Amino acid sequence: MTPNLIIIKKIPFVRLFLFFIAGVIIEWYLQIALQLLLYALIIPTLYLIVHLVLPLSLKFTFRWLNGVCILFVFAILGSLVTYTHDIRHQVRWYQNNYATESKILVTVDEPLVAKTNSYKALATVNAVSPNGSWQKTDGKILVYFKKGNTQPAIEYGSQLIIQKPLQEITNSGNPGAFDYKRYCLFHDITAQVFVKENDYTVLPTKNINWLYKTLFDLRDGTIHSLQENIPGEKEQGVAEALLIGYREDLDKDLVQAYSNTGVVHIIAISGLHLGMIYAAMVWLFSFFKQNRTSRILKAIIILFVLWTFTLIAGAVPSIMRSAVMFTFIVLGDLLGKRSNMYNTLAASAFCMLVTNPFMLWDVGFLLSYAAVISIITFRKYIYNWLYYQNKLLDMVWGLTSVTLSAQILTIPIVVFYFHQFPNFFLITNFVAVPLSGFILYGEILLLIFSFISPVAKGIGFILGYMLKGMDAFIENINALPIAVWNNLQLSVLETWMLLGIFISICIWLMFRSSKAFITSIALACIFFVSLSFDYIERNRQQKLIVYNVPKQCAIDVIQGNHYSFTGDSILLQDDFLRNFHLKPARNLYRTIPASNTTALKENQITIIDGKRVLLLTQSIPRQIFQTKIPVDILIIAHNPRIYISQLQQAFDCKLIVFDSSNPLWKIQLWKKDCDNLHLRFHSTPEKGALVMDL
Repeated sequence: MTPNLIIIKKIPFVRLFLFFIAGVIIEWYLQIALQLLLYALIIPTLYLIVHLVLPLSLKFTFRWLNGVCILFVFAILGSLVTYTHDIRHQVRWYQNNYATESKILVTVDEPLVAKTNSYKALATVNAVSPNGSWQKTDGKILVYFKKGNTQPAIEYGSQLIIQKPLQEITNSGNPGAFDYKRYCLFHDITAQVFVKENDYTVLPTKNINWLYKTLFDLRDGTIHSLQENIPGEKEQGVAEALLIGYREDLDKDLVQAYSNTGVVHIIAISGLHLGMIYAAMVWLFSFFKQNRTSRILKAIIILFVLWTFTLIAGAVPSIMRSAVMFTFIVLGDLLGKRSNMYNTLAASAFCMLVTNPFMLWDVGFLLSYAAVISIITFRKYIYNWLYYQNKLLDMVWGLTSVTLSAQILTIPIVVFYFHQFPNFFLITNFVAVPLSGFILYGEILLLIFSFISPVAKGIGFILGYMLKGMDAFIENINALPIAVWNNLQLSVLETWMLLGIFISICIWLMFRSSKAFITSIALACIFFVSLSFDYIERNRQQKLIVYNVPKQCAIDVIQGNHYSFTGDSILLQDDFLRNFHLKPARNLYRTIPASNTTALKENQITIIDGKRVLLLTQSIPRQIFQTKIPVDILIIAHNPRIYISQLQQAFDCKLIVFDSSNPLWKIQLWKKDCDNLHLRFHSTPEKGALVMDL
């Protein structure tokens, strides 16, 4: 038997899990009907039943078919799980009975979160009344309450009757932007509503789950304790995110600095935090006498602490993965059995995806598993590169080997999703990860002694300085000119090729395999040829992009691999707005800023590659136009006092664009006039960004 077959036989659940994943992906993208899936399940199931009664000789002859059928069953199982978890396929989905004039009964699922102009809450739609009678339903919506002088008297468990039409959740439509609509659908959220005081009624009844209520109270108590004892708002925000994953108080610029330096996992409540707690619990129990009773008690306490921490932290995929994996490890240790780590990881991922198959599209889920697989696969070989007799140097190299090994499988994913690479990740992780560990243990210690105010204040004071030092270190590294390699863009195929290159090189270095070396060279050649063709195509591009940025004007003119921006100055000053709304498109088209491209000028016609573009931000003088001015694209911004009939008299326009700096009520009036005059138009707040080849 070849070494490859021996390795494959040691990880049987990994094979089954890969087919399960294939079924999940196939169902999501092809949307196969439930009847077809059930029919497809009949054939392999019947064969597996028949296989049980076959003579031994025939079982041996057709053993390969038995394996194929099992794999096929797991693939169909993945499709069935995906189908049943899609809220749109459920009979009690509220949209099946909802009409615009319907009343809806909702339960608020979380405490209100303060936004700039509103309070936001997730709510479950319990019932719909389309014609006077209530029908029980399922599904979730986002409710935004208008901000007033006081916060609405609404809390977790409050029940409301809302009498305002629901709105569809839409994406911005900006090129390369995050698919927010799909993200919400994966969490059963399919609509949103913005309400004022007279749009809803608060019922005297409440629908409270005692477990969730307890967890919310624990979270609020933890936040209050941290804010009361740790000085500095910025430090408090990092402390909250590090301990329980609460990100509402984080400074946006600081989050970007953590991301740019490759340590955002510290404030993203990853499995790293759970691993630290698990290690501390194991260390504490090492002082107790080992017998059957103590082992059972140890397992119960460790699992209780891990899962309580996981639930308080919001049960995000990265920490859920660790919680499930550590559960398998703890139970295996209790039973005296040790399984293959790859099978353990596959089993934990399988449990999570059965619960929610849409986690497969969660970047935190992917990075979490990629990092762990990378560490357990490559860490030992990297550690053996160097040998130090000095214990301190050996410990330093051990930590470095973990950090290096984790990057092998995560770099392609990071580049694909975030379009950047932190050049100083090794330095920042080497300092920030151990320091964050001390801070995490210190925060737990602070909570334990929170009832003793002087002790809690003292611990909080020390933690404040440690957090301030860690933040300063990250910000100083981020300020370096080459701290981050930006504007990286890979297609799905190029990402897989880059992953293949890394794996092939590692196999070559680990086993001196000439085949792996040749494979890496071949993949590298294909990868760079693909990038070359992509760059050639991008150098020829000529595009106009009118972005959909709420209440802002933002326009890019792309010529080759350069762009020129025209729009509101706040988008040049606010890094968060620019990175969220504009940067994804610039990464997608591989562009950089340059002064030699043609920028639009307000209220003047700009000719770009033969196309006449007018950005209109002010009213047109009332006069009689002898001849119409030809314009290919007319962009209306900043709510000028104009009439469409007046525009028709002044311009021979092929397309009118209403951007997001105009109020929606005004756009609706303009649209009616355009329809009456048979003029082509595009509304970016409703249809998303306009992307036009010039």
